[in-house]
Amino acid sequence: MQLSEDQVAAFRDVGWVMLDGVFSASECDELSAAALQVLERPGPEVGREADGAPHVCWGMHLFHERLGALTRHPAIVDTSKLLLGNDVFVHQSRINIKQTGGSIVQWHQDFGTYHRVDGVPEPRGIMIAVFLDEVAAVNAPLLAVPGSHREGLVSTAVIDPTVPDHDSVAKYRFDITPETMADLVQRYGLEAITGGAGSVLLMDMTVVHGSSVNISPLRRLILYVNVCPIDNRGETYARPVYYAARNFGPLVSEPV
Repeated sequence: MQLSEDQVAAFRDVGWVMLDGVFSASECDELSAAALQVLERPGPEVGREADGAPHVCWGMHLFHERLGALTRHPAIVDTSKLLLGNDVFVHQSRINIKQTGGSIVQWHQDFGTYHRVDGVPEPRGIMIAVFLDEVAAVNAPLLAVPGSHREGLVSTAVIDPTVPDHDSVAKYRFDITPETMADLVQRYGLEAITGGAGSVLLMDMTVVHGSSVNISPLRRLILYVNVCPIDNRGETYARPVYYAARNFGPLVSEPV
């Protein structure tokens, strides 16, 4: 799958690009079924809401053949190789489901944890989101600061033990401080990222982002495949394999 020059330019400038209609309705249904099956796992790889409902599963590609195959889809492999200029590996994958009244996700950079905890040396990588539901303004879309990838690693970020999801989702998440967030939004702005089911978002993993609580009755199910170039691999192994890669072999694109 190829990106146009305008799409590449948007990724470089804004920090992300959205590809519409990559997956068909039947493919979304198939991936949704696989994701919901994996979310039933009882292990520590599944993070839960206060009521016990699953919210996230890390390492999804390790637990289901269909989700493993997703990481080799041309929309993931070919586009990320083009944008990063090298072969890529999966540093982390995850399922994220926002049910009605579920958790918020505080402002953060994915690279913040990957660098500080996993030892990924450089801010080179892509967060790839596959939308399995329509993501609209009403069901807690991803909110992101356009251009914030130009900041590199935002240093004023902390692990906050007082947030409600600290023991699960936020255990290793470095949240951006309110003062820094206010400064970033003043300088760069803030946007909601919406798209139809089957869309694919490619986002620089240093973009500052978060999401609010979903107060609508509409589900929001997204699959994430976060990739790094093979010359930018993690160098420490503080987290279990479902959080951070041990396999640094390059992804090979498989025909659809």
